[in-house]
Amino acid sequence: MQGTRIVLIGGSGGIGQKTASNLTARGAQVCITGRDPGRLETASTALGCPGHVLEASDFEATSSMLESARDCMGGLDGVVCLAGSILLKPITMTSQPEFDETILRNLTTAFSVTRASIRVLSDGGSVVLMSSAAATMGLPNHEAIAAAKGGVEGLVRSSAATYARKGIRINAIAPGLVDTPMASRITASERTLEHSKNMHPLGRIGKPEDVANLLSFLLDPANDWITGQILGVDGGLSRVRIG
Repeated sequence: MQGTRIVLIGGSGGIGQKTASNLTARGAQVCITGRDPGRLETASTALGCPGHVLEASDFEATSSMLESARDCMGGLDGVVCLAGSILLKPITMTSQPEFDETILRNLTTAFSVTRASIRVLSDGGSVVLMSSAAATMGLPNHEAIAAAKGGVEGLVRSSAATYARKGIRINAIAPGLVDTPMASRITASERTLEHSKNMHPLGRIGKPEDVANLLSFLLDPANDWITGQILGVDGGLSRVRIG
């Protein structure tokens, strides 16, 4: 991937940092964004790549940031949207502000990033969004996040069809539970962590590198015959039953 130019929206998180490390080790130029200035600066310094504070749900701010990245890097070859949130509540316990926030952080950001990416990937390229195993299987207390990620999957298929003739590939990754700071409220409890491990047929929750490896694969120009796909990286959670 020598010289490939990539922007990781929400790249200051656990999966984003691992992906940035993978890409730079393979010769790519990487730029990351984040909402938290302090966390972004720490990640940017550790990775040795530029970082920009961005509220990715803001259409105009996202477009402006990607245009600036394109101009600074001499073009763009791929954009990843890693912005998101987790809300685990039954629908009757979910307030409207909580639902609105879940949609904003997951679906609105994905729409905003896809919209802006298509405008700057004039020579084709790869856009990768994040879905969830919860979008395709019935998991209790996942109603809000399942609704948001289900919207992301519909966005992937429709936009991939619209822009295929321009050589723009649009895909999503649907993980199970991954050990990141975002999931810390689940993984911090030994009881819930053990329950989560048992839900995944391979007997463990995901690591950031499990997702980062597939992200790097989808961003690699060598794999340019893949579009409109939702690829599961979930330890078998959404497809395999054992016992």
